[in-house]
Amino acid sequence: MSLVNYAADNGIAVLELNAPPVNSYNLDLLRELDAAIVRAREDDAVQVIVVRGAGDRFFCAGADVRFFATAGSRARYNFALYANETFNRLEWTAKLTIAALNGTALGGGLELAMACDLRLARRGERVQLGLPESNLGLLPGTGGTQRLPRLIGKARALEMMVTGRSIAPDEALGFGLVNQVYDADGFMDKVMEYARQFLPPARASKAVGAIKRAVQTGLNLSVADGIAVERELLQQLFESEDANEGIKALLEKRKASFTGQ
Repeated sequence: MSLVNYAADNGIAVLELNAPPVNSYNLDLLRELDAAIVRAREDDAVQVIVVRGAGDRFFCAGADVRFFATAGSRARYNFALYANETFNRLEWTAKLTIAALNGTALGGGLELAMACDLRLARRGERVQLGLPESNLGLLPGTGGTQRLPRLIGKARALEMMVTGRSIAPDEALGFGLVNQVYDADGFMDKVMEYARQFLPPARASKAVGAIKRAVQTGLNLSVADGIAVERELLQQLFESEDANEGIKALLEKRKASFTGQ
């Protein structure tokens, strides 16, 4: 049985965590997820990557704590390091990534979702989002202490992490932690419909990827250096077929038809 199911069709790759009942990750799942990310990244036919959990109760409950109960400190560190490297690879892939939060996302599960560019959540009484590591005497160790404050602000992020409190999708939407909340009925249909808006011919996927690269890189630079990166990426887009099509379509007062080239 695959721990990460991979399916790609019409420009969208879906990476499904398949570790019932709560889709927690161990080293084997991380290896399969890492391979799936690279596979989608290297497939020129894929423009958008969607990450979801199998079933309808959990997106991902984070790391499998049974590993921490038996592993030594060095093994625990290496495990966290590999999880960080995998999530970073997802974050830095120059294609739009969407976390389809079809259920609860806790700990490393929410950290995985925050490594994606956008988050779409399923509304439901039992759906919760949180970083409860402080309840275990730990801290969020796969990007949570860095990504959550950047998404929702320092004070709210600190409160969530030090209390270990989980929040419902609608509250997460108000915080800016998720971008959209959909009802349970037809949730994945709505996710795929949302994802398709970023595909050719409606959208220039090269421009989407370049915007992501500019934002991700620029957040780690001064404003001046970030603008320099932005300018170089813009020049690359000026040389693309889609830029010529977009400019021509505007002048001809028609809708552009992009090809991703």
